[in-house]
Amino acid sequence: MESRKTAGIQREKRIYVGSLNPVMRIGGLQKVSLIDYPGKIAAIVFTQGCNFRCGYCHNPELVNPDFFIKPISLEEIFTFLESRQGELEGVVVTGGEPLLQEGLNDFLKKIKGLGYSIKLDTNGSFQERLRDIIEKKLVDYLAMDIKAPLEKYAAVVKSAVEIKKIKESIDLIMNSGLDYEFRTTVVKSQLKKEDILKIGELLKPGSSYILQKFVPSKTLDPQFLKETGYSDEELGEIVKELREIYHLNCIIR
Repeated sequence: MESRKTAGIQREKRIYVGSLNPVMRIGGLQKVSLIDYPGKIAAIVFTQGCNFRCGYCHNPELVNPDFFIKPISLEEIFTFLESRQGELEGVVVTGGEPLLQEGLNDFLKKIKGLGYSIKLDTNGSFQERLRDIIEKKLVDYLAMDIKAPLEKYAAVVKSAVEIKKIKESIDLIMNSGLDYEFRTTVVKSQLKKEDILKIGELLKPGSSYILQKFVPSKTLDPQFLKETGYSDEELGEIVKELREIYHLNCIIR
């Protein structure tokens, strides 16, 4: 039987952790970035938790609860942002999957109230929450990871996924009137050249589409540390076809 002393310690621990961020779990803060928000000097806020389990994910500490650190308090985040007003221009909210966070809308409103532009990264699986954020004008820039052609999604993300929601999110973003980009991490064992070209079919001409080179430095599934990626020449040829066939603003990152 659990002793009173032990039970009390556990209760205190639960109350303490919950009091830090009752509706926002923040697992990291990068205080400055020159590359994550196009054209802006920005801070990056990393949320904890994701509904996908992509084996090649390079942020396992934000996906697997076994690796979660104690969340950073909202007070710490906003104290920092207030101290950088006039120096930083934007805030990137990424994850994990930010749209899992119950308090995301209020969090974005408060950042907006400090005068920052906001870039939101998402996997596109919560299209109604995304629609709400767009309609309420809570963000200025949207970035969505498109993991695979629609028919291969579940196999790549290792989770149940409603393909309709992914497609709706893509369309929402393209018609939002906001600056946006789509991204695909190109892991050779997961996506063939034909798969990447199929993703191009989902995007309207002029869309920004970034092919992210896979770097096997840290992954959710250690098996992916053995991966070999596409060569620069191979990626260059894919980019050329995406530009010519679908008229996308396609680059390699």
